[in-house]
Amino acid sequence: MTDTTPPASARSPGSPRSATLVDPYDRPLPLLSVDALRTLEKEAAAALPEHTLMARAGAAAARFLLDQNAHESFDYADHPVWLVAGPGNNGGDALVMATELHRAGLAVDVCMPVEVKPDDARRALEAARAAGVPIATTPPASFERYGWLVDGMFGIGLSRPLEGIFAELARTLSERARSKGHVLALDVPSGLDSDTGTAVGSGVAVRATHTVTFIGAKPGLFTASGRDLAGSVTVAPIGVEGAAAHTQVQLNAPSLFGASLPPRDFAVHKGTFGSLAVIGGDTGMCGAPILAARAALYAGAGKVHIGFIGGSAPAYDAPHPELMLSGVDDLTLDAMDALAIGCGMGQRDRASATLHDALEFDGPILLDADALNLISNDDDLAAEVHARGAQNGRACVLTPHPLEAARLLGTDAHTVQADRLAAARSLAARYASVVVLKGSGTVIAAPDGRVAINPTGNAALATGGTGDVLGGIIGALLAQRLPGYEAALAGVYLHGRAADTLTAQGNGPAGLNAGELAPMVRTLLNRLFYPLRA
Repeated sequence: MTDTTPPASARSPGSPRSATLVDPYDRPLPLLSVDALRTLEKEAAAALPEHTLMARAGAAAARFLLDQNAHESFDYADHPVWLVAGPGNNGGDALVMATELHRAGLAVDVCMPVEVKPDDARRALEAARAAGVPIATTPPASFERYGWLVDGMFGIGLSRPLEGIFAELARTLSERARSKGHVLALDVPSGLDSDTGTAVGSGVAVRATHTVTFIGAKPGLFTASGRDLAGSVTVAPIGVEGAAAHTQVQLNAPSLFGASLPPRDFAVHKGTFGSLAVIGGDTGMCGAPILAARAALYAGAGKVHIGFIGGSAPAYDAPHPELMLSGVDDLTLDAMDALAIGCGMGQRDRASATLHDALEFDGPILLDADALNLISNDDDLAAEVHARGAQNGRACVLTPHPLEAARLLGTDAHTVQADRLAAARSLAARYASVVVLKGSGTVIAAPDGRVAINPTGNAALATGGTGDVLGGIIGALLAQRLPGYEAALAGVYLHGRAADTLTAQGNGPAGLNAGELAPMVRTLLNRLFYPLRA
């Protein structure tokens, strides 16, 4: 956490903690729904002088931009800050911000197409006018001369699609962001549903390069379209405490699973880190389980077997002869510590029978790909999965992408994507399983109500085989005796961060191959959790 206290000209009422700005990277921040935020706002407003929260929010946004200015090459006399203020409290935040920047010596222009209405926002408007902040009712013909554009149109209270001038401005701001201009959204990008990460009413939403969000982080900033629309997110708590008590949803971070990883002491052996069986690979689809099994090796499993369903499986894997390959009937499941089943499995009768048999296994099971499709089409298999989860400690881990999730829920992918948290929770409850709903901002949900959104990963993962790699990583962690929820958290975090690291090195996002992820997962695992002893 970076505690940046602004100068007197930009200081808001309250303690210096109201100026704190938090980078959410690698922090298990609580993610607050609109209802939870409203409760916190009401509690805080009752304990603080009038107008305090808006004053703090606007000052925190100004502080963010002042900090950014220290790293920019703009001459702000020639490249002023342009802000658009909407008619509600988000507009009030923008007006406070404009006043603070103006007092700090930055040139600002405000566009207020509709005059603000709430009492706090009216107070902010009067202060802006008194300070001499230029306020117009129409946008300029061109934005070329501006350095930053600030979206203060609508926050979390928006209930209908953007219309008229606000929709036009949302498109203009988005075009600026896509052309690598600087666009800052206040609280949330206007038009974004902060609970779901989708556009309100399927309308237009602002695409920003940066978002300063107030009181606490919101789930919609980190999943679905929200990751693209919000850009780089900074949290300004503005002195409001108690966010964690209002939600079970968190941002995934190493502190949520690191303690569950097994120690790597000197007096260990391959049995210490478990045996994983990867089951799948019908004829013509042997590559999927091989990718998963290789990833399991790199993720630290002690021994990795592949049980092929098809009849033309390879005898061994030349790049990784450490893998033990056989037909599925030759596997001794009782000798395994965990199973990962479904990669390239197909949906023939043999696959269904194999899955029925596998669900009798007493250890942890990961179900992916065709295993999920088989379950969605077979009520008996679905009942077996649920029955396992109803027994303490035997919940499966399911790793569907949105279309597989839709099949499992008996709906369509659009409905799943419209509320990814709700879909993941429904799956976890229906199948009494830990669910990894893959996609932008992967959602991890446990049957006991815990939910996390994963912040790592990028478009480099949009290629064939990356899901198999993820299944192998989580399977390896299950074999190492991590609980299902923690194994899922660790797997998706490391998988996504591997893609991020490789992309930063110039190996993505275009053209990154699934097989390139596993060696980087090994590097990250050791760098983050098993540093060399001095």
